[in-house]
Amino acid sequence: MRSLAAALALSLLARAGSAGPTSPAAAPLADPRETHLADVVQLTHGGQNAEAYWSPDGRQLIFQSTRPPFGCDQIFRMPADGTGAPSLVSTGRGRTTCAYFTPDGSRVLFSSTHAAGDACPPPADRSQGYTWAVYPSYDIWTAKPDGTDLERLTDNSAYDAETTVCPLDGSLVFTSDRDGDLELYRMDADGGHVKRLTNAPGYDGGAYFSPDCKQIVWRASRPEGAELDDYRKLLARGLVRPGKLEIWIANADGSEARQLTYLGAASFAPSFFPDGRRVIFSSNYGDPAGREFELWAVNTDGTGLERITYSAGFDGFPMFSPDGTRLAFASNRNNAAPHETNVFVARWKDGGGPPTAAAAPEMPETAGADRFAADVRWLADDAREGRGVGTAGLAAAERWLGDRFQDLGLEPAGDAGTYFEGFDVPVAVEVEPETAVEVDGRPLDRAAFQPGGFSSSGEARGPVVAAGWGIVAPEKGIDDYKGLEVRGKIVAVRRFTPKGVFKGHAEQTYGDLRYKTYTAREHGAAGLVIVDLPAETAGEALPADAPLPRPVVDPAVGKGADAGIPVAVLTRAAGGGLFGPGEQRGGNRGEHRVALRVRLTRRTVTAANVVGRLRAGTAHRLPGAVVVGAHYDHLGFGGAGSLAPDSHEVHHGADDNASGTAALLEVARTLAAERGTLRRDVVFVAFSGEETGVLGSTAFTRKPPARLKIADLVAMLNMDMVGRLRGDKLTVLGTDTAEEWKRMVPAACARELVGCALSGDGYGPSDHSPFYAAGVPVLHFFTGAHEDYHKPSDTADTVNAIGGERVALLVADLAREVADGPARLAYKSAPAPAPQGDARSYGASLGTIPDYAGDGRPGVLIANVRPEGAAAKAGIQRGDLLIELAGQPIRSIYDFMYVLRQSKSGETTKAVVDRAGKKLTLDVTFGTSSGIR
Repeated sequence: MRSLAAALALSLLARAGSAGPTSPAAAPLADPRETHLADVVQLTHGGQNAEAYWSPDGRQLIFQSTRPPFGCDQIFRMPADGTGAPSLVSTGRGRTTCAYFTPDGSRVLFSSTHAAGDACPPPADRSQGYTWAVYPSYDIWTAKPDGTDLERLTDNSAYDAETTVCPLDGSLVFTSDRDGDLELYRMDADGGHVKRLTNAPGYDGGAYFSPDCKQIVWRASRPEGAELDDYRKLLARGLVRPGKLEIWIANADGSEARQLTYLGAASFAPSFFPDGRRVIFSSNYGDPAGREFELWAVNTDGTGLERITYSAGFDGFPMFSPDGTRLAFASNRNNAAPHETNVFVARWKDGGGPPTAAAAPEMPETAGADRFAADVRWLADDAREGRGVGTAGLAAAERWLGDRFQDLGLEPAGDAGTYFEGFDVPVAVEVEPETAVEVDGRPLDRAAFQPGGFSSSGEARGPVVAAGWGIVAPEKGIDDYKGLEVRGKIVAVRRFTPKGVFKGHAEQTYGDLRYKTYTAREHGAAGLVIVDLPAETAGEALPADAPLPRPVVDPAVGKGADAGIPVAVLTRAAGGGLFGPGEQRGGNRGEHRVALRVRLTRRTVTAANVVGRLRAGTAHRLPGAVVVGAHYDHLGFGGAGSLAPDSHEVHHGADDNASGTAALLEVARTLAAERGTLRRDVVFVAFSGEETGVLGSTAFTRKPPARLKIADLVAMLNMDMVGRLRGDKLTVLGTDTAEEWKRMVPAACARELVGCALSGDGYGPSDHSPFYAAGVPVLHFFTGAHEDYHKPSDTADTVNAIGGERVALLVADLAREVADGPARLAYKSAPAPAPQGDARSYGASLGTIPDYAGDGRPGVLIANVRPEGAAAKAGIQRGDLLIELAGQPIRSIYDFMYVLRQSKSGETTKAVVDRAGKKLTLDVTFGTSSGIR
């Protein structure tokens, strides 16, 4: 809106002087490169005219103008075809700005100072340099299009202006400093239900709704440091100093805000194309003096920047007609006198139809974002089948990445001179035909049972003891095994948990089939049947013969760590009678017998990391290498690595982690162009198997390919889910892994115009964790969680491409700095974090970092131990295999978690580890749990 943005643009132009008047008969099309504009018509002649906005029927424009006899801006209305003279809408008193039609065209809105006096308010005090005024006397008014029936919508001592209207419900978005900063607000058409939409320090203004009113676009400044101090001091005096403004976009409620442009210029007056997928705006980008303002367009993901106008001086305030065929804008082209600004209307040319988000000519400013978006689209396409391990789509992605690495000039750094480092991943559990269940000598139909995917292959038979839900939860006073003798017998338990007893994490734990199996095995059961009895659970009641959960692959089990006893899940129709009258705990103590025979084959496939090496090009190369990585696998059809999908819906994985892979390619492209100045090699790794337990990165750290050694790695930079940058805030984890990060990361973030939140050690559920466990300083880049995580809705159209490119530039910046640093980073082993709140119900901690991939042996492989933790004090080391804890055998990570859950901080017990083939028994004293093992 002109109240601030027009003052900025037009005042800068006036200060600089225009290019001089042209003949009134001159063609207003300024340059043949204005290929989108045709049949340009000048509607006003003389004075300062701007911010022309369409009526809903496309027949009229409402605009603001300074013309005799008025001393400052007033609101006028005129026919959009130029056939009639402008007519006054506002009162003629005070100063007005920001006029707009309501959706039905029956009323208009504008801001005015006339309630504070008839005179024009004084101009900005220029004793503070070049500034413009924020008038607190501006309030929002509504009237009929002829100016009658004037009504006031806001009444306060704050600046309320820059109002536009949702074309669907008539709600308003406007700018105000009522809370001490220039922020966006939304309110009903009658001025009620005011809600603040933005909360960042700096100027937010000139918002505009998308055609479906689901989004808003606006201009914003984000000053920091001394610039922020200056901004606040001036605003307190009712002044703003023009500076850099960028274009931002968000949901209509202000959520998911993200920056669209990074032009470092004064960009303002954005509005949407009719399809809502592209934005048109004005900017002085490209003019070092900041005097030339042109129209530009950009896609809503930050790609496809395109210049629209090429006239000398000023072009601004673009807005499409409701039918999308015409564009209204303000310009000083074709001036009859210097510094005039007039309203023009042009026919829009865009392939013969209304303007769309079609591909624009590539420009250097967004070329990286364009490539990022294209790579995400390819990886997240349906043809990639969700990139699940074992799918043809993942294999295609593997080959594609190898080709891309080659095109970028990276040397093959995988196995046998290739780009690929292979490793095995469990992908399926196949039930062999001899698997069978008998109840009281009667074989069950195959549809009446399913073996657990974690079950051991073997046989068990004997009398049945019903143990209710199979839960031991001292914190709830529950022990379903109390008074039962189940040793050597078959235990029957219900599926799920009792309704309303457990919530959240506890419900997940006690309802988990593996937990029920662990508890039965701990009490000495020979086998377990889990009966599908959901009628009394928090879940939805199912029929007695409802389908059972199929066996699902589990990476830990696939490596050999099964549950240790045969397990089968029975339908309620087949197993309900095992509980006796009323299905009570202990209601059956041997009256029934069950025989289990389970034969499972766990199938693996070979997946591959894609590895390329960029050789440092300087004559004085430094030893060591920097690793930059991202995983390219995802969930396939709904289960990690599943070849027998739960559904046929593709889980596209655009953010997780096509975004990180696209960023990886951009980092490689950036650094490859600078190889001549790099002092250390940079190794680029696209990991597979991350979704199944960081298997690819674990394989890499256990056996680095191409003569790499873990000891040679200077740092590892990991990108996982970097496609949803919002509020320009990036989370950078791992900054505690080297002291140097605290200096390097903030400086790089400032250079790349990204706000970074720094925290954390090097552990976490992504590919940086095995590197940190192996003694390498790490960083993990993450743009935040969202509701599409691990859902089919994580699609390419939801990715912020320009934000992803900024992350890639930041990572390239840091990789370059680490590669060029004469000294290696000092690895910093992180202590266990302090507990938060009352952690007693979570059990105890051993202070270990498990290797979730395992090595094929039953037990928990220790990737590392936390300094000063219980394991470190007991002498447990990296590479030990934990096989027993607190008197309980440990066959898998699940057994380990369950033992810790039922243990207490401060207890001293025994841990048995296998170290290089020798069993060692060590005394351990548990620490306090804080979400660590």
